Amino acid sequence: MAKKRKKVKTKLPLKLAKYLEKAGVKHDILEHKTVYTAFDAAATMKKKLNEIAKSLLIKADKDYYLALLPADCSLDFKKLAKCIGASAGKTIKVVKIPGEKIMESLLKVKAGAMSAFGGLHKLPVIMDKGLAKAKKAVFSSGSFNHSVEMAVKDFAKLENAVLGSFGVKKKIKIVKPKQVVKKKKAVKKKK
Repeated sequence: MAKKRKKVKTKLPLKLAKYLEKAGVKHDILEHKTVYTAFDAAATMKKKLNEIAKSLLIKADKDYYLALLPADCSLDFKKLAKCIGASAGKTIKVVKIPGEKIMESLLKVKAGAMSAFGGLHKLPVIMDKGLAKAKKAVFSSGSFNHSVEMAVKDFAKLENAVLGSFGVKKKIKIVKPKQVVKKKKAVKKKK
């Protein structure tokens, strides 16, 4: 008999709660089932993908940044390099997403549990203009069971976010499972 894995519910990080309280910004804490991706968060909370902020730790040359874009977009590394270069006043040669071990050691968080709030980690925030179009968005709290919903303009102001265009709309194709039709055996009638 296989053992059932117990799902561990994570708490809203106290550090984030204090950070938001100190900032005095209006926000809602959303508690939900355990999710690991922005796509899962949208499905769980019944939100549109463009209302979910996807947070990515980025390494541009030797510096780290937190890039935020709508969950229905993919990251265009060349456009992000231009955006970071323009804000930093230098040419960026290499932009990459570092591995989870680097994220864990640099930010002192569990793999995949990165907050969207760069100020908590002393990281500059670069936000895609596509996300800035939304009035409200749902941001990662650093917990697999909690998210923060707030006005995008308040988030951008709180995080001193640099705006740029580096998201490319994904073409998401939702495949519905085919309906299985059971065939009945033909029964011969006796004459």
